[in-house]
Amino acid sequence: MANRHLSRSVVLQTLFEWDFRTINKDSDAMDTLERNAKEFAPAAGDLPFMQDILRGVIARKQDLDLVIEKAAPEWPIDRIAPVDRNVLRLGLYELLFSDREKVPAKVAINEAIELAKSFGGENSGRFVNGVLGAVYKELGEPGKDEVSKKKKDVPYEQMPVERLGGAVVYARHGGEIYLALVHDIFGHWTLSKGKIGDNPEIKDESLEEGTVREIKEELGLNISIQDNLGENEYIASDPEVGKKRKQVNYFLAESPYTEITLEQKGGLDDGKWFRLHEALELNFYEDVLPIVTRAIQKINAKK
Repeated sequence: MANRHLSRSVVLQTLFEWDFRTINKDSDAMDTLERNAKEFAPAAGDLPFMQDILRGVIARKQDLDLVIEKAAPEWPIDRIAPVDRNVLRLGLYELLFSDREKVPAKVAINEAIELAKSFGGENSGRFVNGVLGAVYKELGEPGKDEVSKKKKDVPYEQMPVERLGGAVVYARHGGEIYLALVHDIFGHWTLSKGKIGDNPEIKDESLEEGTVREIKEELGLNISIQDNLGENEYIASDPEVGKKRKQVNYFLAESPYTEITLEQKGGLDDGKWFRLHEALELNFYEDVLPIVTRAIQKINAKK
């Protein structure tokens, strides 16, 4: 057994005790870790590594539990077996917050799965694999193209481009203005968007046509596009083609104030209307906030 795997086993044991005994003080948790390390891994010589992971998991427990709940909504956190719950916390911490040069995403996932198989129940490995796999996909599968020798680094200019259309959707109701927003499994409110040209029945679909279609599919809203808000671009990893450029063109669009019916698909767990002043207080991604701000300025100019 590799030292790092043994070290993670000791951290898991400590997390289990910390969870089961509801240890409140960080110092008590560290004392428990040192005791377990001496008992189960006296020759590992990797206490600083163990301490870093334990300290990180405890500090980010609320964030980690939120991600678990979003990735496995049918399993409330207190209904997950204690071993599985803490394997997920450990694995997610390494997947989301560790230095990827030291702990690649695939290593974090595989280590967690092995811990689940060793210390959990019959289905623990599959459960942990499913939850971490869902989060991994939402992250854009980091490192996916690095493990394939067939895929080579492609210059930015030569990366395939995927077009997406999105919108800041607003409605007038009761003398107030509302925005329609979606919530993702990482705790952010963001804008509805989708792939342009994704409908084989529509040839040469324009950005506007595709955006109207995608918003209808994702939110159940019939929108009318009014203005162009600009474009965002980011690089994502695709398991089939490697890295690609995703270009998202955002529009300002109006909709009747009707019930939002969120499409059931991975990555999103809620969709709501927010009053204009409430929307500005929400937790947005940094690249989305300027789009929303620009939209609000245009909406206010129309009053």
